[in-house]
Amino acid sequence: MTRDELFAQIQKKRSFLCVGLDTDVLKFPQDILRKNSGKPITSDLLFKFNRDIIEATAPYTVCYKLNLAFYEIYLGVGMNAISETIHYIKENYPEIFIIADAKRGDIKNTSEKYAKAFLDDDRYSSGSSLFDAVTLSPYMGRDTVDPFLAYKDKWAVILALTSNESAKDFETLELANGRKLYEQVLETSKEWGTTDNIMYVVGATRAETLKGIREIVPDHFLLVPGVGEQGGSLQEVAEYGLNEKCGLLVNSSRGIIYADNTERFAEAAAEKAREIQQEMEGLLRSKGLI
Repeated sequence: MTRDELFAQIQKKRSFLCVGLDTDVLKFPQDILRKNSGKPITSDLLFKFNRDIIEATAPYTVCYKLNLAFYEIYLGVGMNAISETIHYIKENYPEIFIIADAKRGDIKNTSEKYAKAFLDDDRYSSGSSLFDAVTLSPYMGRDTVDPFLAYKDKWAVILALTSNESAKDFETLELANGRKLYEQVLETSKEWGTTDNIMYVVGATRAETLKGIREIVPDHFLLVPGVGEQGGSLQEVAEYGLNEKCGLLVNSSRGIIYADNTERFAEAAAEKAREIQQEMEGLLRSKGLI
């Protein structure tokens, strides 16, 4: 999916919402837990929860992000759930962008394998790979990212300024040239690809930094976690982060998929996603983007 195609979906749905499928069995609704009490975790259990969330939220979102840690903990069972979930999205909502939140970053020959696993269309009989994009750590340099940029219409989502408290341990350190480390990451890595295959992770809890970030990468898409449960402000993110093609995918995970702990969890997820979408629609209209 190109930048223009992604923007077209944003305009069509009047939304730049990304729903995070951080599927944690321990947070499942109580009736699901009761029915599964004493039974092993199965891929069907994980998939059915995801399916219900997808059905509820698909009208309001342009993107799903699967945090792989929540699946890898169950080994093969989790991998099967990922496959079932992605193929369900592609079969029913092929227009929706799908991100693997994997945070990979390794030497070139290892990154080549990761890139092939996530992005190589030829590996799947359906003619479509599992993911459109992968989150990456850039701190081992360009050769860790290049293999992901070799795939047409796929994206490397590079960590820039994250929303966690200890991001200050490294990301905001000042370098000898006066730049902060995350600013140098942006300045250097934007030359590795294009606005059609690189986007950046910028935490919503650091919305005040978006103005400076936009001076370095004015046209790139930004994946913005931290709105909702982590306290980030959607209005502030939009004020500083929107560009002429929206340029934002704002992620909400727990605030949507665990909005309710009863049998109406999917309905509550839909309500929360709709609420965010309506706020996004207003922000897009105010900027003349729809």
